[in-house]
Amino acid sequence: MSVFVTLTLGAIFLISATTILIAFTPLRELIPGYSSSELKKNATVLALKSDSLSKALKKNEIYIKSIQKVLNGELEYAKFSKDSILSSADEVKEAVDLSPSETEIELRKRVKEEENISTATPNGKSQKTKK
Repeated sequence: MSVFVTLTLGAIFLISATTILIAFTPLRELIPGYSSSELKKNATVLALKSDSLSKALKKNEIYIKSIQKVLNGELEYAKFSKDSILSSADEVKEAVDLSPSETEIELRKRVKEEENISTATPNGKSQKTKK
């Protein structure tokens, strides 16, 4: 019986020691599917750089198209400046109306009434419901 207990405790110790060794050391990077922290950091930096480069590319494309309009005579030179082109590229093209519609206001009132009804007890006192 003691041999069985000794072997079981030894196996549990060996498994837990191996798990801790792999989980808390750089050995986990050798397991397929785990990526290194350095790789994650580099991916984040590259994602930020590519985002800023794509914004710069869009601005340059707008600038080049405007220069082409000037060279083709479609736009007067006096109206052309790089600052006005870049500022117009950053502007929001369409304003979004975030005010609630009549149906939304009506729905909010109905939901509020239903909440008040569902939390009321037969005595007329309100009680909090657990979620």
